[in-house]
Amino acid sequence: MDSTQTRTVSESRPTTSSGRGIDWVNTTFLAGTLLIALIGVPIHLATTGFSWPILGLFAFYMAATGLSITGGYHRLFSHQSFQTTAPVRAFLLIFGAAACQNSALKWASDHRLHHLYVDNDRDPYNINEGFFYAHIGWVCLKARPSDFSNVQDLQKDPLVRWQHRYYLPLAIGVGGVVPWLFGVLTGDWWGSLLLVGVARTAIVHHSTFLINSLCHYLGTQPYSLEDSSRDSGLVALLTYGEGYHNFHHQFQYDYRNGIRWYHWDPTKWMIKILSAAGWATRLRTAQDAHIFKARVAVQRSLASRNLERRPREFRDAMEQKLHLAHEGLVAALAKWEHVKVEYRAAKRSMDDKRRQLAATLETELIAARAHFRRAKTSWSMLIDHASA
Repeated sequence: MDSTQTRTVSESRPTTSSGRGIDWVNTTFLAGTLLIALIGVPIHLATTGFSWPILGLFAFYMAATGLSITGGYHRLFSHQSFQTTAPVRAFLLIFGAAACQNSALKWASDHRLHHLYVDNDRDPYNINEGFFYAHIGWVCLKARPSDFSNVQDLQKDPLVRWQHRYYLPLAIGVGGVVPWLFGVLTGDWWGSLLLVGVARTAIVHHSTFLINSLCHYLGTQPYSLEDSSRDSGLVALLTYGEGYHNFHHQFQYDYRNGIRWYHWDPTKWMIKILSAAGWATRLRTAQDAHIFKARVAVQRSLASRNLERRPREFRDAMEQKLHLAHEGLVAALAKWEHVKVEYRAAKRSMDDKRRQLAATLETELIAARAHFRRAKTSWSMLIDHASA
């Protein structure tokens, strides 16, 4: 969400979960699709089986609907972490509707509220209400009043308005009728509707629901201790790469969730492929220095908490060492970043004097990097000592 987002929605006293009635349409749909999938798929598999064309369509729909939620509803529309072309937006909106998780406008409005009020009563899927509530319970209750004032930017997009207006026909048509028609053409209408329509809907539902529940319950907090969000590679495998949730809450504008090349993040890869094809632009990323500072701040906070249990004399001495080491580490990082910027600018220049300066700055860059690495090593050793 943009930093300009203001607290204009739900400023009145929030409606608690205990004061809201059950939404029987949502509850029946969620329970029904899950039960039909759990019972119907094994029976059909044992008695008839699924043809390769149906399995292929299932795989396509799993990717298209799941990534339309994580890459479209979430990273594009909710956080605007990248921009893309109208045809791509239309695809993400159409298959996002087929995921049966409401319109992009409603989804983004709820999600922006989640980031704005995370872990308190105004959070639509507040984990403090319980795991079940954050996972699916909030959907089974009648929705809180919403005026969409926090998604005015999305309301300017005619495609978003179109999808919001025709959400239900799109969800039924693309999510159910198309798989049924495909099954009619391939000779197994029930198998296609069961697997591609019903089971796929239930799987994608609970995969993305895990972002609201398990991502606030299981994992580590390397970037921030300010809320319940967690990083988990295991959860990333189940959520199209959304499991690095602690990073996301700290740097929600970043188009990545998994920032390392080895992090499982299919949504990030989809966006990068779109960018390489020229269909996505303005990919936003957090600066490496900001990411590093966030990690260091968490390490210092955890070390300070651990020191509270130690004798006062030892605690005071270690706190002083941590303070000095932290200042030295931040200064070394700033120096390295500054020299890197100057070096790159000088290297790009065609001017002879700037090229000579680049040669000098290269030596400074090597020295600054070495100094930073020494400071980082000293910091790590001190953190280990404080946490022992």
